[in-house]
Amino acid sequence: MRSAVSVLAVSSAVVLAQWVGLLHAAEPVRVGVIDQQMVMERTKAGKLALEDMKGYSMTRQKIINSDEQELKDLQLSLEDPNGKLTEAARQEKEEQFRGKAEAFQHRLQEFNREVQVKQRELVTEYSRKIATAAQAVAQKEGYVAIVDKGSDALMRIVLYHQPALDVTQAVIKEFDRQNP
Repeated sequence: MRSAVSVLAVSSAVVLAQWVGLLHAAEPVRVGVIDQQMVMERTKAGKLALEDMKGYSMTRQKIINSDEQELKDLQLSLEDPNGKLTEAARQEKEEQFRGKAEAFQHRLQEFNREVQVKQRELVTEYSRKIATAAQAVAQKEGYVAIVDKGSDALMRIVLYHQPALDVTQAVIKEFDRQNP
């Protein structure tokens, strides 16, 4: 077993050495780095899409806020010590409150689901468009790869890069050219 591991390690080292030798013999490899979030936020179409998404979310939030206020008002009327409700009227209001609370929870879940779906669709569409613009920049400027930096909020993919490798501005220009 130990000899098999040794053979595997030696074989891997030989393959790695050959690969490194090929890299030194070949032309320099150019790799670029972009910030996809910045491309989304600074392109004309990206800005419009983000504003549209914000409006979509705000419209739903206004409906939720209105429903929530209606529930609070109904609850206050039930808890009002000066309110002289008969037991039947009180039970009717409590039933009304429970029904509205259930409807509110259902609507809230549905709106959240709709917003998440719309956000996923937006990200998918714009990731594809950004990739197309990045590919055009790579082909034009001789990059073999363009890598997304990632973000601090999710996961930073590129931990370090020289600022000269950042092609975000070129991708933004190309994106705007492709998506007027």
